[in-house]
Amino acid sequence: PPMAQVGKRGRPQSEGLAAGLISVSQLDAARIEELCTLADEFKVIVKKDGICDLLKGRILANIFFEPSTRTMCSFHSAMLRLGGQVTPVLESTSSAQKGETLSDTIRCLECYADVIVLRHPLKGSAEMASRAASKPVINAGDGTGEHPTQALLDIYTMRSELGSLRGLTVTALGDLKNGRTVHSLVQLCALFGMTVRLVAPATLQMPQHVLDAATAAAGGWADYSMHETLEDVLPETDVLYVTRVQKERFESVEAYEAVKDVYIVNKQTLTKAKERMIVMHPLPRVNEIAVDVDDDPRAVYFRQMENGMYMRMALLAAVVEPEKTNKMLDRQARSRKR
Repeated sequence: PPMAQVGKRGRPQSEGLAAGLISVSQLDAARIEELCTLADEFKVIVKKDGICDLLKGRILANIFFEPSTRTMCSFHSAMLRLGGQVTPVLESTSSAQKGETLSDTIRCLECYADVIVLRHPLKGSAEMASRAASKPVINAGDGTGEHPTQALLDIYTMRSELGSLRGLTVTALGDLKNGRTVHSLVQLCALFGMTVRLVAPATLQMPQHVLDAATAAAGGWADYSMHETLEDVLPETDVLYVTRVQKERFESVEAYEAVKDVYIVNKQTLTKAKERMIVMHPLPRVNEIAVDVDDDPRAVYFRQMENGMYMRMALLAAVVEPEKTNKMLDRQARSRKR
């Protein structure tokens, strides 16, 4: 599928993932399936050998202007597992503290790297960075905008755990207004024709523009509904996707306190769920999933985090070395036939 038109400096606009990944709107179902297959291959490689040399000699600039544990570390680990190296950049130690613009930061850091990963608190910052860059940029979360690599690893987890992506009912629970993970995920769910149930307080429901984008991208998909109680939809749910109420996105502590504990999933909650379903969470959690759920075989959120590394390995490989990656896949396919 064509890239979002982000006008790379110094080179023509590209198709595919050659210029990076800014939005899930760049992806179609076939591309996602390819990345999932590639993630499967890297999972086997990591389990068997720990590392490969696909990106040997390549450097990732890992730029994080917002706190992160999983996304930052999984991109870092993914690059190392691919044989590459990483230059980590945090806002607290960067020249942003001296007033440097994001565009200048990107143009400087791309001098030292082959690919850029950016997490930034401003919605639209990843597209801004991509406009400034001549190297590929991957969006690791832009404020309340999108988190495309999280959505990819979420889809990969669903596929790995449940076998098929078609015909699933996905229930998203919690802060759907500010949660960039669900903004990206719902658009990918639409591509695979999933049924989506959106459970949130009225003040934290999914923005209509996100649903409109999903409908447009998926050729008229509209298989979603909004709810305020989980009990209405839990029995039919195949994937319960729980999100944290994001304190940092609220204008006042009082507004946050009013909704922070409105949904808590615990062992008792899951007695009303299917035996074959999964509970996911992009993490970090606060108290929206009780720790007594962790030992339930349907709780997959820690496996979900591991899958993040394999999917980000797949994405980095596809962005930085697409030809070598395709050859690797061909070799793997031939070796399986023998």
